[in-house]
Amino acid sequence: MRYIKEISHPAFRIGLYFWNNKYLIKIEAGQYEQTYKISEMDVSSDEEVIQLLDEPFMQRVNERFGQMHADFMETIQRHEY
Repeated sequence: MRYIKEISHPAFRIGLYFWNNKYLIKIEAGQYEQTYKISEMDVSSDEEVIQLLDEPFMQRVNERFGQMHADFMETIQRHEY
């Protein structure tokens, strides 16, 4: 996997990678991570990939992180001894 660059964002750590003819966008928030894969055939450049990270998309990413946290807390509570 080849690291391309870090993408600046106030709330998340975002890394752009390239692997197996796909761009990978890794978005991290604390202990959680979301990864999105985009075929190199679907975009023409790194910059086009970065443009996909618009405000509506990032809002949904934020909501998904909240749901991931809630799901994880629920399973921890179900398995407390």
